[in-house]
Amino acid sequence: MAAGSRVLVLSLLGALGLGDPGPLEDVVIERYYIPRVCVREAQMGDFVRYHYNGTFKDGKKFDSSYDRGATVAGVVGVGRLITGMDRGLQGMCINERRHLIVPPHLGYGSIGVAGLIPPDATLYFDVVMLDIWNKEDKLQITTLSKPEHCNRTVENSDFVRYHYNGTLLDGTPFDSSYSKDSTYDTYVGTGWLIKGMEQGLLGMCAGEKRSIIIPPFLAYGEKGYGTVIPPQASLVFSVLLVDFHNPKDGVSLEHLEVPASCKRRAVTGDFVRYHYNGTLMDGTLFDSSYSRNQTYNTYIGKGYIIPGMDQGLQGVCIGERRRVVVPPHLAYGENGAGEKIPGSAVLIFDVHVIDFHNPADQVEIETVHRPEGCNVTTRHRDFVRYHYNCSLLDGTRLFSSHDYEKPQEVTLGANKVIEGLNSGLLDMCAGERRVLIVPPHLGHGESGARGVPGSAVLRFEVELISMEEGVPEGYLFIWHGDPPENLFEQMDLNGDGQIPAEEFSAFIKAQVAEGKGRLMPSSDPERVIADMFGNQDRNQDGRITAEELKLKSDEDREKVHEEL
Repeated sequence: MAAGSRVLVLSLLGALGLGDPGPLEDVVIERYYIPRVCVREAQMGDFVRYHYNGTFKDGKKFDSSYDRGATVAGVVGVGRLITGMDRGLQGMCINERRHLIVPPHLGYGSIGVAGLIPPDATLYFDVVMLDIWNKEDKLQITTLSKPEHCNRTVENSDFVRYHYNGTLLDGTPFDSSYSKDSTYDTYVGTGWLIKGMEQGLLGMCAGEKRSIIIPPFLAYGEKGYGTVIPPQASLVFSVLLVDFHNPKDGVSLEHLEVPASCKRRAVTGDFVRYHYNGTLMDGTLFDSSYSRNQTYNTYIGKGYIIPGMDQGLQGVCIGERRRVVVPPHLAYGENGAGEKIPGSAVLIFDVHVIDFHNPADQVEIETVHRPEGCNVTTRHRDFVRYHYNCSLLDGTRLFSSHDYEKPQEVTLGANKVIEGLNSGLLDMCAGERRVLIVPPHLGHGESGARGVPGSAVLRFEVELISMEEGVPEGYLFIWHGDPPENLFEQMDLNGDGQIPAEEFSAFIKAQVAEGKGRLMPSSDPERVIADMFGNQDRNQDGRITAEELKLKSDEDREKVHEEL
């Protein structure tokens, strides 16, 4: 109560039935509840905020801050309160409860308060201390936890996203971002926050937790805020900084692992296949290509992905692991994306580049070994036998001819293997070994194949075992010189005017044996001869007549070679 003002400004909870102490010379103090932890005691000159009930000896109430629905705030020990209250409040802790018995000479004396407190009245107060502060107080910051790695801390003009619980000094909650299921997002140092919070957020790391105690003059001061923050209230914030960025930020790169051999780096227009984990700055996973067991495939620098990743993938090597930190203005901005990426969120991508290529790429050929005296090399339409190992550029094994009993066999240019492998097998000597890098447009394309991912760059280790000179496309047999005269008569070995399959086969084999011609190379020459016979047996009666037998030159005069 303010002495002489006749206005009650005390802070108390009612205490009844303490008995008659007799004539008192000083205030009687009973500390009936003391908190386990007393972070601060009220001292002379401190501002305090408290609740109280005031009664007489008979228990009759004469005043109560509870009845008015407002706490009482004042300064201790400077004569603004009745002397008994000044003394009774000193040394109190936050949330401490006291019974005070104030004798008349330390209360309202022989005068009393007209109509309220009679002369020479002993006063009984029940007080709970809610808040203590001093004009000399500073912001109190306690770091509760801090990430092991902190490369950057909050500065003025940064945009922060944080969770908080806000309480009064006595623990009464007044607000929480958690109850709204959304972070509080704002700029620091621009006047959008109370001064104490602006100062308390400076120097924080993403993921750091702090307790920030803010005195009233750095919070809402004498006016308070609405019905939840009383005037002259100290505020306690428990803060978790989720992330922060600056509008001037660009993409931040961290090279986690770069292959020792990096012959080429990705540039705009390249098509990149990569795995990634996408997290928020607090470590929350929002997406992962690993969970889908499929790489993310895209062109870079063409706007198909968020600008931050378009920039962050520039210059990557095949096999590189890179961390790309993307500020929101280069990601999904203020609106976020879906339910997992909040508005204004900084995104962190941990990327593993599997491979990349450019649509203009050709087959890359590295000769590992070429025998000396290599004079004869493979050409279009040659028949080759080779061993190979096929893998992705990250080393994932796909196929190998060594898994089978025989080498792979193919006629070059017959569209039996992918175009890139066909190209890589040209101009090789028997015994030569090569490494071929085949881009997907010369491999299995966007769709891939069984066991081969779409748009995958392939690596082949090939060794040419042997080769046989081929024949032009569309031919099954060619003569080395002019064909025999009277061809039908020479084929008709028994002279009966028709050539069965046995006579046809015997004649062709004789021509090959005598070096007069050659069959299309094949692992099954009998099948080639059978195909030749089928081509000539036009009515499919099992015999060739003179009318049916025709040379290629008879059908196509523009062909250089004549064949059956």
